[in-house]
Amino acid sequence: MLWTAIDRRSLLVGGGAALAALALGPDGARAGGAELSEDPLFAAARREADGSHSIVVTGLDGIDRQVIPLPGRGHDVAVCPVSGRCLAFARRPGTFAVSFDVSGARPPVVFEAVPGRHFYGHGAFSPDGRLAFATENDYVANRGVIGVYDLSGDRPQRVGEFWSGGIGPHDILPLPDGRSLVVANGGIETHPNKGREKLNIETMQPNVTVIDRESGTVRGVADLPAHLHKLSLRHMAVGGAGKVWIGGQYEGSLEETPPLMASLDTADGRFLLHDVPDDLRGRLANYVGSVTMSRDGEVVAASCPRAGRILYFSAKTGAFLSSQQRADACGLAALDQGGFLISDGQGSLSESGDRTGAPMLLASGAGISWDNHMVAIDPA
Repeated sequence: MLWTAIDRRSLLVGGGAALAALALGPDGARAGGAELSEDPLFAAARREADGSHSIVVTGLDGIDRQVIPLPGRGHDVAVCPVSGRCLAFARRPGTFAVSFDVSGARPPVVFEAVPGRHFYGHGAFSPDGRLAFATENDYVANRGVIGVYDLSGDRPQRVGEFWSGGIGPHDILPLPDGRSLVVANGGIETHPNKGREKLNIETMQPNVTVIDRESGTVRGVADLPAHLHKLSLRHMAVGGAGKVWIGGQYEGSLEETPPLMASLDTADGRFLLHDVPDDLRGRLANYVGSVTMSRDGEVVAASCPRAGRILYFSAKTGAFLSSQQRADACGLAALDQGGFLISDGQGSLSESGDRTGAPMLLASGAGISWDNHMVAIDPA
């Protein structure tokens, strides 16, 4: 067992000065650490000008390479580290997912969650690309589960599930050890009959759980202190050394301004909170929408779309570095070694640039709206 509990004495609020320096590599990129190609491509869910929803593969020029219509709103895209094949999942409480090739060589395959389950919008691949793991809600038993899918055939086949370690599992990512998955359990109880209504705000218990993907065994659980139980832990990025960065969404009053970023060292279970400078505290709408590592593993980017802010933190020390303003910006994808591609709800793609001034506009589409996440991919 890696670790079983969080030592409360290690919970520090501040710039993360107590963090040991970590040598993080490019493998921390959400898209599996793919090298930058001459024609970098990106995938994201999008609302089209006519109100329909799709998954889109695009370039830095904003020109669509592939558009896959969806039956409803999509959320995130997981990229296979071996084949480059992608899986996109419905936004909670949707029940569809789609498997597709970036090249469009094979037609996309849409499949459904099994009865009694719905998707939470995120998934991850096994290192060999044969299996995929999806965050799902067992809404009858009110528990989070990880659905396991075999991708070796023509259609994904659900072959099992295991407990997510909590309620409301949202993001899920593989750890560099090749065997473990990390899951952000947001702690919020929902039921599809209630739409997106949150049913247990006063008793929420969010956590970050590390799970052995082969046995389904929970290897470690990191809890927040009791006074932060309304900080729903939602989106993550993983560094090359197995350090996990987590963005939160606070369900308490906007007058309260808890730290919205946390990190978990999966080697020893240290769980730290990372705050922003005083002039930003209270101006972030208590909502982090996406978290991504730079390709060089040096910078963690977190988007606050409700506040129109992008935050940057040092991956080595946890210290706040800078922020940028971009209205409704949420999607973040690793671009060059230290830069990020930013997508927003107004249909624009921007480059982070030097991360101190305004992002540089690359492309804009009238009437479209990019969803929460954008991932970098290489053509298979």
